[in-house]
Amino acid sequence: MPHWSVYTGGNEPHDGIDDLPAPPPWRAFDGGPALPPPHDTDDETAVSPDRVHRAKSYVATAESVRLVNAALCLRRPLLVTGPPGTGKSSLAYAVARELRLGPVLRWNITSRSTLADGLYQYDPLSRLYAAREGQDRRGAVEDHLRLGPLGTALLPFDRPRALLVDEIDKSDLDLPNDLLNVLEEGQYEIPELVRAARHSGDGTAEVLADGTDTPVTVHRGRVRCRAFPFVVLTSNGEREFPPAFLRRCVRLKLRRPDRDQLTDIVRAHLDTPDGHADRLITRFLERATGGELATDQLLNALYLTGVAGLDADSRDDLAEQLMPYLSATADGDGF
Repeated sequence: MPHWSVYTGGNEPHDGIDDLPAPPPWRAFDGGPALPPPHDTDDETAVSPDRVHRAKSYVATAESVRLVNAALCLRRPLLVTGPPGTGKSSLAYAVARELRLGPVLRWNITSRSTLADGLYQYDPLSRLYAAREGQDRRGAVEDHLRLGPLGTALLPFDRPRALLVDEIDKSDLDLPNDLLNVLEEGQYEIPELVRAARHSGDGTAEVLADGTDTPVTVHRGRVRCRAFPFVVLTSNGEREFPPAFLRRCVRLKLRRPDRDQLTDIVRAHLDTPDGHADRLITRFLERATGGELATDQLLNALYLTGVAGLDADSRDDLAEQLMPYLSATADGDGF
């Protein structure tokens, strides 16, 4: 592998991120003071069990390994496109686990999402009510503010955080352009804290970050990253993005897995007899020529038909029902 490759796709956690080459001069950041990375854990009481499983069982392709490393080395976001069920979001969890980047910060995008939602949330009404009841100390804006997933990822951690911006193609037309400056500069301001800093002695504020109840210190309302986060932006390809946005991303297009890849994926997820798995994989690939299917439909069919105690014909019928086309227009009625 090239000397700049730190992600292997092997699913075994390691500290190779410490060997990441220095960034290009135009992508170097100097935020501080440095924050230690969050505690890295596979403890299912602290991390969602399904996310742990997805990270452990992810099957990376050679292309995805190469482009993940390119994004890490260039300190650029990774825009991952592809049909539903091809593992776009799972990739972020697999990279974070292998490189020990801590829990993935996840921002689920809707048509109403704005840049401010990703950076921080501020509740002025709760501050007003607290002030009326005599519970608010002067200038305690930070008591009613919490950093969002994007805002947390850009804190000055001494090791990159992993940020998943899921389904960005569902966003308002302006959001990709709004992200440009923040991702290019690796920094942002919190106006409420900038104003409050004028009235405080040292201009510092203790605010809560996404995914934790441990406060972090923000100086004079400004946040600048130190290690640029590993940002995965996923898209189902439902829209085009502006050229200015695209040129700032490393772009990875995931395709439907072939038979060998499907076999590897099934073995990573399930302990299924080869004969039964081969038969359903063949049927899945045959059906995929007539409409859109997702890999997790195959996994659902393999799991349920393997534990249901059915005869061969009944298993095949159940598998068919568990693998309908994702588009109702495919093959007439979606089945």
